[in-house]
Amino acid sequence: MTAKLPTPVTLTGTHVRLEPLERRHLTDLWATVGPDPEVWRWIPFLPPTTEEELGAILDIRIAETAKGSAVKFAVIDLASGRAVGITGYYDFSARNEYLEIGGTWYARSVWRTAVNSESKLLLLVHAFETLGMGRVFWKTDALNERSRNAILRLGAQYEGTHRRDRLRATGAWRDTAYFSMLADEWPAAKSRLTERLSRG
Repeated sequence: MTAKLPTPVTLTGTHVRLEPLERRHLTDLWATVGPDPEVWRWIPFLPPTTEEELGAILDIRIAETAKGSAVKFAVIDLASGRAVGITGYYDFSARNEYLEIGGTWYARSVWRTAVNSESKLLLLVHAFETLGMGRVFWKTDALNERSRNAILRLGAQYEGTHRRDRLRATGAWRDTAYFSMLADEWPAAKSRLTERLSRG
């Protein structure tokens, strides 16, 4: 099977729906996420102080999708019907059969719920089973222990750390930890993720 590049699509599960990110999601995202410093601690933007500033951040992400350099999704909590975060695909290659899952942030109210697990399950199913990718990878700030642990719980393998990889929004240098999952590792990871979601 030849891999295909991701394009905007809607992916629906039991707890969440991932839909193409648009400006109409701004009101929900400001209400659910807002300027919470813990949400923005590891994101490469300074925390927005107004809804307009958050809108400018969304515009950057929406433009990435329009250019074809990313595919960004709004994460909709089906229980409330509101957008509670964003996630997406980056750095993809059909020829080399890989893509990155990244640019993810959620309202603190949905941390440690099914939202992240099911969002990642939907993205992984689409990446491996629809697009035919052979490798999915993640990058995170090496100091972001919560993110690192969440990635490992998906069944990804730690690959290493790129030192002095990029500047944080604060101006400090960041080391970046890399993780990946291969197509032949996916069935076992899918089984574990599905079982965990079924247990609530």
